Amino acid sequence: MDCRAYCTASAYHIRTLYEQFKHVGANVTLYRDVIHFAVPGEVIGDIFYFPYGATVFWGLSLEQCQSYLDQIKDFEEQAVDEIETDEFTFIFGEVPKIVEDEIILPNTDVLSRLAISHGIAQSVKLGQFESAIRKSFNHTKHIPEDLAKHGRIALSRREIRRKMGELFLERSSINLHADVLDTPEFFWEYSELEPLYAMTAKYLDLETRVEVLNQRLDVMHELFEMLGNEINHQHSSRLEWTIIWLIIVEVCLTLLRDVFRVI
Repeated sequence: MDCRAYCTASAYHIRTLYEQFKHVGANVTLYRDVIHFAVPGEVIGDIFYFPYGATVFWGLSLEQCQSYLDQIKDFEEQAVDEIETDEFTFIFGEVPKIVEDEIILPNTDVLSRLAISHGIAQSVKLGQFESAIRKSFNHTKHIPEDLAKHGRIALSRREIRRKMGELFLERSSINLHADVLDTPEFFWEYSELEPLYAMTAKYLDLETRVEVLNQRLDVMHELFEMLGNEINHQHSSRLEWTIIWLIIVEVCLTLLRDVFRVI
């Protein structure tokens, strides 16, 4: 059987989505801010909606997953341009583990699948952050290259401010949602399930990827400061030239008045 994860938006309106499910009589449960929807007619058919725009499907076909994603588009906030995805298979066994993208579940308890889903959902959300940072680097990597080659940034003050605005928005968006990469509060209540989450987080290398993401954010911050310094430099340079031209005009006027007595 298959397990698929998608990150389709910056966030979901979880409470509104939950009320909609309840209104139509769906079999749903709210675990803190995560919705569990039991798909009718399936032996194993679970959907977990996470507030930060990620959805994890268990036991559903690719077509079913796409259908359910289409149904919640009205509850998305800032849909992403490129959906981040991940795929696994799962079976049941005595010892829980993940080997070559195959998840071995210790039991049929839905909370066990939810515990693992937390790690999978964080992984696709982190993948979205990584893609956003990668795009920002690709769009701005010529800036430090220009500075190293020419000693200045070949952009106007307006273009620099626009780049700073783009970087600021990207960095702010990631910082605002970075807390989703911490250990979920769900495990305060279900601490016995935390080993399943830890197993998933370790397999998906979440800790190392978060560290790399933070390092890239630091580089983005340095680039942000560099652009700010360049704006200040351009402004100072313009003031200096203005002062120089004013002095030249003053000298010319003095010569015309006192030496050549033209004025």
